[in-house]
Amino acid sequence: MVFNRSVLAKAALGPAAGAVLMAFMASGAIPAYQMYSVALAAVYSIVVLSVGLLAGWSGIWSVGHPAFFAIGAYFAAYGSGHDWPLEAVVLGAVATGAVLGTFLGYAGARFSTLYIALLTLAFTMVSLELINRWSSVTGGDQGAPVLQLRSVLGLGTLAGGGTEPQYLAVGAAAVVLALAVPAAASGLRMRLVAAKSHPLAARTIGIAPEAQSALAFAASAACTSFAGVLLGLITGFVSPDPFSLGFGIALVAACVLGGVGTVLGAVAGGAYLTWNPSLSSAVGLPQPVVQGLVLIGVLLFLPGGAVPFLARLARALLRRALPRREERRRAAALSLVGPAADLPGETPPPVRADAADSPALLRLEHLSVAYGGLKALEDASLSVRQGEILAVIGPNGAGKTTLLNVLSGLTGNGRVNGSADFAGRPLLRTRPTARRRLGIGRTFQHAEVFSELTVAENVLCTRRRITAGHRASVARLLDAVGLADVADRRPAELPFGLQKRLDLARAMAEEPRLLVLDEPFGGLDAGERALLADHIRRMQARGTAVVVIDHVLDDLFSVAHRVLAFDFGRTIGEGTPDTVLEVPEVRSSYLGTVGGKAELPERVGERSVIRLRGVGHTYGGVVALRDVDLDVREGVVLGVTGANGAGKSTLAGVLHGSLHPARGSRVTDVGGGGTARTSLAPEGRALFKTLSLRENLEVAAYAAGITGAPLRERLEETTEWLPPRLRDRMSTSAAALSGGEQQMLAIARALIVRPDVLIVDEPALGLAPALVDEVYDRLVRLAHDGLTVVLLEQLLSRAMSVCHEVVVLHEGVVVAQGRPGDPSFAILAEAAYFSGDRETAPTAP
Repeated sequence: MVFNRSVLAKAALGPAAGAVLMAFMASGAIPAYQMYSVALAAVYSIVVLSVGLLAGWSGIWSVGHPAFFAIGAYFAAYGSGHDWPLEAVVLGAVATGAVLGTFLGYAGARFSTLYIALLTLAFTMVSLELINRWSSVTGGDQGAPVLQLRSVLGLGTLAGGGTEPQYLAVGAAAVVLALAVPAAASGLRMRLVAAKSHPLAARTIGIAPEAQSALAFAASAACTSFAGVLLGLITGFVSPDPFSLGFGIALVAACVLGGVGTVLGAVAGGAYLTWNPSLSSAVGLPQPVVQGLVLIGVLLFLPGGAVPFLARLARALLRRALPRREERRRAAALSLVGPAADLPGETPPPVRADAADSPALLRLEHLSVAYGGLKALEDASLSVRQGEILAVIGPNGAGKTTLLNVLSGLTGNGRVNGSADFAGRPLLRTRPTARRRLGIGRTFQHAEVFSELTVAENVLCTRRRITAGHRASVARLLDAVGLADVADRRPAELPFGLQKRLDLARAMAEEPRLLVLDEPFGGLDAGERALLADHIRRMQARGTAVVVIDHVLDDLFSVAHRVLAFDFGRTIGEGTPDTVLEVPEVRSSYLGTVGGKAELPERVGERSVIRLRGVGHTYGGVVALRDVDLDVREGVVLGVTGANGAGKSTLAGVLHGSLHPARGSRVTDVGGGGTARTSLAPEGRALFKTLSLRENLEVAAYAAGITGAPLRERLEETTEWLPPRLRDRMSTSAAALSGGEQQMLAIARALIVRPDVLIVDEPALGLAPALVDEVYDRLVRLAHDGLTVVLLEQLLSRAMSVCHEVVVLHEGVVVAQGRPGDPSFAILAEAAYFSGDRETAPTAP
């Protein structure tokens, strides 16, 4: 736990409030008949706190806590009847609750929130049945008295239903609430929230979500069982009625009412549970009705709970009272976009020419990863030396991310064969959560940060126990990557570039020996990429080995010692950044090779059916398209090509009309020809795998409002376009088709609406060469029928072979556009594809 002046001051509020309350009780200021209600509210506060923190920190909603509550109460009843000391009763109840909670937490970690709730529901039902049937211990329906419990620690003898247990309940609640305050600032809470927010990323920093769920549930169940002992003491009698399923639902409602995961919210929830019967009597309505109305009101008007709402209101009033302070805060926030966000320090040293003299840190030999019948990696081998930067390149689907997942242990259900050694130790048999301790750090393509933690907590959660030294070390690290000014902010408040830096800082924490970077340059502007490259060089200069994959080749090659190329899961080439693209197989993996040029139809018109002007689009700060001007002409096969991440799929959505750009205009009725009907076959096909071929087509038709006789006509027409082997299997599920057959079904589904423009995104992705040829042959036939076709294609040479016009995208910008038949354009398109060189290319009229 964390102890500093601020935390201690907040924690002291609970015991102080408890002492004041007990003083009022002793003075008679609180009537004797109300003292029981105060003690009951204190007990309920412990239970609500247990349920609320479990939900808020671990994401586990439990309706099984009435069973743990009952365990503590019946321990008190049984212990009082067998002369057990108070301490033995408490320890027995807490231990039993913790063991059962560990089991439920570990078992439930494999399920979704709904199934965990059902699991806890079943636990409560079984417990209630056991209480009713085990009458020799519980008294069954008749219940059992709590006579008295003697303390061996000098607390005296507590008579069930007497005054002393009421004071004990208030004091115990004050202590539990006080302990929750430093727990909220501890590494335990950070790791629980990290495991809840992003289980996959949590594993890469040594956090096992299953263990965290078990730990959280154990602590929550133990506290609730302790509260059950207090309940038995203050009531003096235990029966099954207070532990019903209705009480479990009431606990959840009380958590939501007060504010999930807040300490003061637990107090408010405990008070609500205690005095809800009085409120119901006052308004003349049944308790469930009042409870339902209160919960509906909170969900509609105070969705975060009453306590968080009041806290926000108080902060707003405080800001109004202190306008100058607010102005200073805003000025500091605005400064983030200025020079203050730059990386400090001297110019980094140059990358060493080679690392041949360094020892091998990582060695992979004959590594293969298969998912069912798909081989994501096949006989891959590589080595990385200490202090070396190895770049891994290849087109989309080449197996690069699978390679990084092997290093991180995140292959899921994939079958992994081969050998991998890290620092002389076998890697494949090491658990993913243990690889962090070996010295492997990992970033993700999309900056998978923990959204519910602050920037500083995102890095601190890599530690099990947090000391002042750890906090100082994290502060220095955040300063080094330019995040010191935003250490107390949430990642969602930051632009994408700063989120990328946070992902890097978390991977750098604890100074890993090997840093694995998944597309670190993606989505960054030129200045941010330069800063990142400088920082990679700094890490390498300190002896850190780096494996990095990316599609931004210029920046990638500027930091790499050596480059390894993959395609179809195999190693196809290796070399230095200056020479690797000269390897014929590497070059063809990006640009493609086509055996023969398809016969394109004559162009049938010059009218623009879709016109884009100044189109730009971003995703949470990531720029996907910049100032795109594009005309799609009637009857033309237009190819849009570029490396993975260039913005092709975003452009496809804009052309289709399903994605509204952040800037610019899209016009589809150019030249008075009416609005063009567009249809999209998306990347990855997006078929309904459990539906048959016919049903997939029918769903698309229904969505377009086509029914009855027109539907039957369209089905017959579209079915004729499919190859015979699919026409004879219309009742087969889409999941039973091969990749090429699924692609043809996806195109057919797009065709059933009779579009004027067909947009096909990466039709060759994941297909064997023979199937690629068949798919493109059918697309060219559609062009012969007069259909305008837009092909989003990763391979430049394939686009050049089957399209009238080709557009080259690089980092969201159109860097070249022209006709494949022009030799000068072919040269310029190739240069633009790799480097984004904005040379003037011949433009199609």
